[in-house]
Amino acid sequence: MHGGGPFSKEAAEGVQPLNPFERFQHRQGVTVLDGGLATSLEALGYDLADDLWSAKVLLEDPDVIQRVHSDFLQAGADCITAGTYQASIQGFIARGVVKERAVEVLGRAVGLAVEARDAFWSNAENRNQRLRPLVAASVGPYGAYQADGSEYTGAYGLSDDELLDFHGGRWRVLAESGADLMGCETVPSLQEAEVLLELLRRTSDQWAWMSFTCRDGSHLSDGTPLAAAARMCDAGARVAAVGINCTPPEHVSELISVIRNATDKPIIAYPNAGGRYDAERKTWKGDVPRQDWPALAAEWRDRGASVIGGCCRVAPADISRMRGRLLSSDQP
Repeated sequence: MHGGGPFSKEAAEGVQPLNPFERFQHRQGVTVLDGGLATSLEALGYDLADDLWSAKVLLEDPDVIQRVHSDFLQAGADCITAGTYQASIQGFIARGVVKERAVEVLGRAVGLAVEARDAFWSNAENRNQRLRPLVAASVGPYGAYQADGSEYTGAYGLSDDELLDFHGGRWRVLAESGADLMGCETVPSLQEAEVLLELLRRTSDQWAWMSFTCRDGSHLSDGTPLAAAARMCDAGARVAAVGINCTPPEHVSELISVIRNATDKPIIAYPNAGGRYDAERKTWKGDVPRQDWPALAAEWRDRGASVIGGCCRVAPADISRMRGRLLSSDQP
């Protein structure tokens, strides 16, 4: 399987292009991520109890996804993530969408985020003390396609080749979509991370972050020591950041310390708001736990994270409060 878009001039000349997060680190010491796209859609009244989850809205009402992207940009996100987490070619085909249309929808999902970013940046007021935000193409795990909660266990029962086949087609589309980088997120197992790193290796001039789900303060969801996974990512070229997402906030500080001892790459942290996900009903149970997001974000930065945001049930208002705290003493 051959991946990716054309080689850049820098890659052709053997020059390593810059990590997309580097300019944010240089100017403001941190990159602020967005929060939960799907749960923000639910807050607007959309029913996502569906195997496609937020990808369902890509088919039915794509404009509202662009609205959520815009809300996170206005809240201070330096990087927004396109709504491709649960969008896979196989998942769309299973819903009766022909392959050509599935590929088109994947590309359009990134286009919605790019258009939201470009519209935001076209307003001179938004450029005041801001850097041009990034757009990441989300690469969700195989478990997101399964829609059975296995992204929190890693219990797939697939070979490496089967995982490569699953991820490969979508990866090629997203690598040529116009996104600034890929976000490999909610990865529950060392096996799936290895497959995604192999796709990154095969793709010229492409950066990606690798973000894991963890069962406690030191292990991936499948039981692999996080330190081993971080060391594997450390050896990979064009890994923009290594970290954790969609993991309860109470584990994040310890997890950051584990990663810090295993790699010098930037650390990314964007946990969920806590609580329990009901895979059968495809929804989070109970009220959103109250979290002191500004204090947590500052603690994670002090532990060594430099790319910080939120995942499920983290709203634009939460991201705004995080940014206010993270940049309060070192505005660009």
